[in-house]
Parts: sequence; structure tokens; C-alpha cells
Amino acid sequence: MPAIIYLHGFRSAPQSAKATVLKARMAARGLADRFWCEQLPVGASEVVALAESAIARFDAPTLVGSSLGGYYATWLAERHGLRAVLINPAVIAPLSLAQYIGPQTNLYSGETFQFTAAHVDQLRHIEVPEIADPTRYWLLAETGDELLEYRHAVAKYAGARQTVLEGGDHSFTRWADYLDPVIDFAGL
Repeated sequence: MPAIIYLHGFRSAPQSAKATVLKARMAARGLADRFWCEQLPVGASEVVALAESAIARFDAPTLVGSSLGGYYATWLAERHGLRAVLINPAVIAPLSLAQYIGPQTNLYSGETFQFTAAHVDQLRHIEVPEIADPTRYWLLAETGDELLEYRHAVAKYAGARQTVLEGGDHSFTRWADYLDPVIDFAGL
């Protein structure tokens, strides 16, 4: 059964605006049972294990990853030959997140956690130097992303379907405009 596996970003949660509106749109279309989004652990190896257990529940799910979730989605898509929608993805996550080593707070739950150099090393171990089949990917990026350089994603996903919008910010302000196209891309 086709489905969407949504992978949120660093310090984020299933309660994020993007995850909740996608979940609601899928429910409105009668697809609630084909949406998966859970709280991701801090460590990449635990994230991969959790996501792979979700992947095993569905038939060729599409991964939707936001920010760090896009980094994970890329690795999982390459490993399992899946499609992926990447929203302002963290293309160079080990570099981007190294500055956040130390105590962190989840933006939705308020839970605190330690982000360590070992977590950055785990991200390095799942880095994808080059995607094998760009036709399986769709990049959604806004040029006004204040946290990540959108040009890195444009270069990384060369040959993939790309929607690069002027302005916006890291939250991808026009997400609501892409809910149905993303669901369609997932074959639902």
C-alpha cells in the first residue's frame, strides 16, 4: 500500500506545521492510514532504524523530509530505491549541525536533549555523496531560507524535479500550496 513517511527536522516534532497540515490533508482525502510521522530520536542510527521499521509496513512509501528529515530521506531513498520529497533539506547536515553541539530543546515538546559530536559523526556515516536516480526526487526550496543555503540543495539534486521559489524562509512558507501535488507524487 503506498504511503507517505514524513521525517521532521532537527529539534522539531510530529506537531510541526508541515507535518500536521499534511496529515490533515491526507485524512480529508481518506488517506489517514497511509501517513506515518513519529518523533525522531536524536541519533541518526536510531532514526534510520525507526524509519526502516515504518518503510517495512508499507509498499513503496514516499519519504517526505524537511530540513534534517530531508537528509535522512535522501539516505533512506537511496538505500531502498524510494521516492522522496525534500523540503529545504539539510544537504550538508554534519557541517550545518556541528554548531549546535550541546544542550538543545525540542521546539514543540520543550524536552531538552544533548546533541554531541558523536551525533554529528553518525550523520557523516549516512551522507550520500551523489544521488543515483534524480527522477525519484522532488526538491521544494525557498531562496529566503535563513538557516540553509538553498543552492546546495539545487546542486545536490541536479536532474531532479525542482521547485525553487523566491523568498520564503526555512519553514517553507508555501507548503499548503503543495499538499495535493505531494500526495499525488506519492501515488496516492
